[in-house]
Amino acid sequence: MKIEIIRSRRKTIAIQIKPDLSVVVRAPYGISKREINEFVERKYDWIERKLQEMSRRKEEQKNHSHLTEAQVKELARKALEYIPSRVEYYAPIVGVDYSRITIRNQKTRWGSCTSKGNLNFNCFLMMAPPDVIDYVVVHELCHRKQMNHSKAFWDEVASVCPEYKEARNWLKEHGTLISYE
Repeated sequence: MKIEIIRSRRKTIAIQIKPDLSVVVRAPYGISKREINEFVERKYDWIERKLQEMSRRKEEQKNHSHLTEAQVKELARKALEYIPSRVEYYAPIVGVDYSRITIRNQKTRWGSCTSKGNLNFNCFLMMAPPDVIDYVVVHELCHRKQMNHSKAFWDEVASVCPEYKEARNWLKEHGTLISYE
């Protein structure tokens, strides 16, 4: 198995399985090659399992019907109607404000939050159940308090959305089936 190593100013080692089934290890500058290899060895079963899952999902995706450009535009229109009202509902519960809301057609993200408070959401969220959409909204609003994925961040998410793990798993399991031509 070929593994790409990307070093950066991060603090921990992480493994990423990309959609093309390539494996990337992200590591801090100060970690030795030997430490990275030991980490990968410890995670070997997990890597194999994830590669199999992603391979299965890619096959399912090939067999899944694709959306036309017109259908994607309709999803974006619906998202512009629906998602801002969910943000408006949850912002006071989370205890944050926000700037602009943008709906996008993205391949890899369900949502994002900028340091200026701009919130971006993927129009394909409209194909998810309402509780999953709410989870993504809460997730992004919680980034207004914690611009990371620390324990404190996940505690914030859980305080508003206690069932967030189920929604996150739904996105992992079904999100790759959403695509367009």
